[in-house]
Amino acid sequence: MSHQDELIATDILAYLDAQEHKSFLRFITCGSVDDGKSTLIGRLLYDSKLVYEDQLAAVEHDSKKSGTTGSKPDLALLVDGLAAEREQGITIDVAYRFFSTDKRKFIVADTPGHEQYTRNMATGASTADLAIILIDARNGVQVQTRRHSYIASLLGIRHVVVAINKMDLVDFSQHAFNSIEAEYRSFAEDLDFEEIVFIPMSALDGDNITRRSERCEWYDHKTLMEHLETVEITKARNDCGFRLPVQWVNRPDLDFRGYAGTIAAGTVKLGDEIIVTPSGQRSKVKAIVTQSGELEEAQADQAITLTLEDEIDISRGDLLCSKGNPAEQSDQFAAHLIWMNENMMFPGRQYLLKTNNQLVSATITELKHKVDVNNFAHEAGKTLALNEVGVCNISLAKPIAFDPYKDNRHTGSFVLINRQTNETVGVGMLDFSLRRAANVHWQALEVGKPERATQKHQKPAVLWFTGLSGAGKSTIANFVEKKLFDLGRHTYILDGDNVRHGLNNDLGFTDADRVENIRRVSETAKLMSDAGLITLVSFISPFRAERQMARALMDDGEFVEIYVNTPLEVAESRDVKGLYKKARAGELENFTGISSDYQPPRHAEIEVNTVGTSAEQAAEQIVDYLTEKGYLLVR
Repeated sequence: MSHQDELIATDILAYLDAQEHKSFLRFITCGSVDDGKSTLIGRLLYDSKLVYEDQLAAVEHDSKKSGTTGSKPDLALLVDGLAAEREQGITIDVAYRFFSTDKRKFIVADTPGHEQYTRNMATGASTADLAIILIDARNGVQVQTRRHSYIASLLGIRHVVVAINKMDLVDFSQHAFNSIEAEYRSFAEDLDFEEIVFIPMSALDGDNITRRSERCEWYDHKTLMEHLETVEITKARNDCGFRLPVQWVNRPDLDFRGYAGTIAAGTVKLGDEIIVTPSGQRSKVKAIVTQSGELEEAQADQAITLTLEDEIDISRGDLLCSKGNPAEQSDQFAAHLIWMNENMMFPGRQYLLKTNNQLVSATITELKHKVDVNNFAHEAGKTLALNEVGVCNISLAKPIAFDPYKDNRHTGSFVLINRQTNETVGVGMLDFSLRRAANVHWQALEVGKPERATQKHQKPAVLWFTGLSGAGKSTIANFVEKKLFDLGRHTYILDGDNVRHGLNNDLGFTDADRVENIRRVSETAKLMSDAGLITLVSFISPFRAERQMARALMDDGEFVEIYVNTPLEVAESRDVKGLYKKARAGELENFTGISSDYQPPRHAEIEVNTVGTSAEQAAEQIVDYLTEKGYLLVR
């Protein structure tokens, strides 16, 4: 909604022109639970006379049913739109509101305070210029206050207002205000904030929101609205030259080819020379096309279509850069990562990484440390849980163009996506390229996989046996290898127990170690497949994600998943090694099927049930499959 202005009635064109040329500020409200974030935004809208009469009437009606302010209108209901939010009196989703005053236009994001919704707070902060961090005057600085402050700093917010709210409940005590300010300043010393402003207020009653409080005579600085209207936001970020991520190649007819996207940084003018990454091709800007017509110049955040003087190959996902300052390229990065999923992050597991318009396979190769948001200490760890922040190394399947996040928010940020569910599981900031890793290249060899396989009269294959401990995987794999050996074929078995005596003897049985266990074995199996062998891999491999990762490493048709389907009670009754007995007694932690999950295959190439089938019969079934599918070439 726009600020009420007499020009609306007298000169609508002058009013629209004034609106167009106002400065613009995006900010968020964040902090701990029930510190008054939604109430504050409602008060800003209400006191600025930006609420329609029917909206206010609805709020007054709903306040009697689900409000939390007694006889007063619950202004938080102007923002909390979900039924669950109104029923519980909390913010769950990010609520965006546009409003304007006679001095400036605003978009405010009301973000949740509950820890489980921290990911929503990070979403709101990712595009904000300023953060209002609310603190309940009665409770002081809380864990969520620290977490949200750290995330705001990490995501590039440099201007902060610490709104010490509910001062009416401590009789507007200057001592209480000063104590909270001192505590917060001490905590925030190591955060990358350029400006921190402290304002005592009561969002419920409107003190120091848009008017000075008569109950707080000792405070003689700006009200919140005065500060929001006049704060000068530093625009040093994105000063890395021109950047246009190509979102769409516009080709409506034979006479027009344009490259559409939103400028991520810098400016571009007619005649400017640009360079395309990753191809390195160069050209000059022929036209800057917008919906409103052609421009002489365009700048950051404008949606444009560029046409070039030369016909060069440019596709969605390419990055157009200024000639003298092209983006970097790499496939190995150090990055900060905020984990946003209930399922933990495991190094070695494959995800999809999306940045700009690129989508590429990614693996977190190492979690260097976790960050304690209370004191910024670096903590050792192998995994990240929901809402935890860590510094990690990431490896990509192919190089991407990027800028470090500190230089450009748009081209230095990314999200991680679960390959199986397509859920967004993490958000991150690229710190720098690991150049030493990017300089390692695959060495071409004279003799390749086809020649090695033909010599052995077979097609390479990875027979991946998965199932519970005691299911019979190793027994069946041994029978299969004997049969293949008798047929003159070349094989090797990678058995779970045997590999843990050497290659993986440094790994335990936590979920993180299991993921790394399978990653190493998958890479080993890939090398054996390249040697032309039929490789039999006998591992519990409890997680679908890692089995899918192993499959993705192999060429099409090389990976044969064999599900040894043995019910838990049958496997436990065999218990040759006595492991189930120890697990039931609590002597073995993270034992699959008892205290750790097993995810059975959904679409295995072969499934054998050892309850009604002997190990030798199962092996015969597998060899018949290999013969039928052409893995065993005729001599």
